[in-house]
Amino acid sequence: MSAQPHPNQFALLRQRRFAPFFWTQFLGAANDNVFKFAFTMLVTYRIEVAWLPPELAGLVIGAVFILPFLLFSATSGQLADKYDKARLAQLVKSLEIAIMVAAMVGLHLQWPSLLLGCIFGLGLHSTLFGPVKYAYLPQHLDEREITGGNGMVEMGTFVAILLGNVVGGVLIALPDGWWLTGAEAVAWTALTLAVIGRAVAQRIPPTPSTSPNLVINWNPVTETWRNLRLAHGNLVVFRSLLGISWMWFFGAVFLGQFPSFAKDVLHGDEHVASLLLVVFSVGVGLGSLMCETFSRRHVEIGLVPLGAIGMSVFAADLWWAASQVPASDRLGLGAFLGVGANWRVLADLFALSFSAGLYSVPMYALIQLRSPASHRARIIAANNILNAIFMIVSAVGAGMLLKAGFSIPQVFGLLALANALVAAYVFLLVPEYLLRFVAWVLSHFIYRFRVQGDEHIPAQGPAILACNHVSFIDAVLLMAASPRPIRFLMDHRIFQVPVLGWLFRLAKAIPVAPRGEDPAAYEAALAAADQVLAEGDLLGIFPEGGITRDGQLQPFKGGIAKILERRAVPVVPMALTNLWGSFFSRVEGGTAMVKPLRRGLFNQVGLKIGPAMAAGEVTPQTVQTSVARLLDPTSSMGA
Repeated sequence: MSAQPHPNQFALLRQRRFAPFFWTQFLGAANDNVFKFAFTMLVTYRIEVAWLPPELAGLVIGAVFILPFLLFSATSGQLADKYDKARLAQLVKSLEIAIMVAAMVGLHLQWPSLLLGCIFGLGLHSTLFGPVKYAYLPQHLDEREITGGNGMVEMGTFVAILLGNVVGGVLIALPDGWWLTGAEAVAWTALTLAVIGRAVAQRIPPTPSTSPNLVINWNPVTETWRNLRLAHGNLVVFRSLLGISWMWFFGAVFLGQFPSFAKDVLHGDEHVASLLLVVFSVGVGLGSLMCETFSRRHVEIGLVPLGAIGMSVFAADLWWAASQVPASDRLGLGAFLGVGANWRVLADLFALSFSAGLYSVPMYALIQLRSPASHRARIIAANNILNAIFMIVSAVGAGMLLKAGFSIPQVFGLLALANALVAAYVFLLVPEYLLRFVAWVLSHFIYRFRVQGDEHIPAQGPAILACNHVSFIDAVLLMAASPRPIRFLMDHRIFQVPVLGWLFRLAKAIPVAPRGEDPAAYEAALAAADQVLAEGDLLGIFPEGGITRDGQLQPFKGGIAKILERRAVPVVPMALTNLWGSFFSRVEGGTAMVKPLRRGLFNQVGLKIGPAMAAGEVTPQTVQTSVARLLDPTSSMGA
């Protein structure tokens, strides 16, 4: 793992720890879609197959491709935990070459049964590679790189899908009389991509096993159930798995309806259907890439509610916009783009897919970081199983709605409503997402929030974060700066503040009263704080004991020493700067939150974070001195 993260996600493409892996998965995804789309077009337009009518070809081929995810994901997760992931990737790519050799025979003989078997083989190839793909990244990228790395992988996957479909469609449609028939061109292209992918995979660096003593359970039914129970052991991770699966449910409705939507609603030809796929793929890819920029290179799960809101808003507007498209004869691509109403449809499609990219990447990164390394691949396998189930249910559900008489735009509208309800339920069930969203909005749209020294926040293990107390939203700003959740020890009176009190209760903040006022509550708060540290989490405290009334640092109280008496952990000094005088802080002789926009929007505030202090050197006075140094504008500490 690199000790010094690179300046942006694209720099990873120059690094051996990422580039061979990225191009291996890119070539594999492209090859899957070259062959799948070409085979679909072949049985739709070129050859007649009694048992595979054209109107069912896409559905059957898609189902056969997904079937291995249900059957073998549990086994593939075990293999990825037990064996070196680089070696597994190389073996999987060797399997791809064998599948493509069989596909060459099937395309030459135009033997649909063999070609359908190759589709199953490619599904198996993707099933085996899936857990390797997502379990590989945390072993080679650190916390500040993993969002960018996942964004690159998601972008690469959708670009590969898009290019694969385009190339497969172009090749299979080659006219007779060329030196290669369309089927032969597809066969040689697919084999070439597989061979190149295998050569690139050879450059993937060794990625040691995380569970070398694991005994493989070859029963897919019992192991699938075991994997789902394993994932359920961490509720935040499990509900994130469900969230990702819902995103695939959501996306599958659109991807599955593009041909009919283009033909029956937008009155466009097959080129218009291809344009919809291009817009959707580009939107997801750009949304995935922008996650790193929006998250300041941390795992920012506050982007997930933002993505969910965008998915619902723009899917609803797509329903409305599509309902307003005027009837016309069949339109080619140029004529379609000449209709003004169609640009709104394309804009909605781009925006909802961009939002889906923002939604999915932080969830993948969260799962990778919060899952135990020894079980990570099996949890990813559980995710693949759930994804497959949700996509199947999506296809069946959309089909039932259409059969019941709903139009395609109405299905999109119902999906927008369902997405809003699911998102509200998930974010109330896992309030961390909602809290991080509030923190993200506050630190991006109310303030210009600059953080210095965030590398001093430990990536794992217990620690106390000790900060000066300037305003009612100090805890929210600290949430925005930390890549990990923080449990706060807070004055019990702040829980009486409207809205903020509800947010802090949602964050499971620990109320503390002065010992002289309520000794039992004081001791209960210390016990709760110790439990947070015992569980290996971060504890946030404001040692001044209350919000400053004059903007100056107040004497630190002894609570921090009491906590360290119970459990010796590092203490990280932090200092909020330039926050005094803003809407959420008090002013000289006044109160907070009485003059909206007191300093306008986007006024700059900051947070300086100093190196962690060992428990043995911590007293209230030494922590106060460290925080005071951070507040000194001439100090470089924490920068």
